[in-house]
Amino acid sequence: MILIFSLILVSDSLAQCAMCRAVLESGEDQSAAEGINDGIMFLMAVPYILVGGIGYMIYWKFFRKKAS
Repeated sequence: MILIFSLILVSDSLAQCAMCRAVLESGEDQSAAEGINDGIMFLMAVPYILVGGIGYMIYWKFFRKKAS
């Protein structure tokens, strides 16, 4: 739940490296900068989603109560 809320709340954050930011700020077209930000946020979120899914599967397999 915390991950979902943090992804929603930080969607407007600047997630660019220093070099990408310098190159994109020099241009006047801001759609490229928005696209780079979206791509970086997507690449950052995927590993967290995968690890969370694997953690949930481990929890479900080993720690759920057995039906008698």
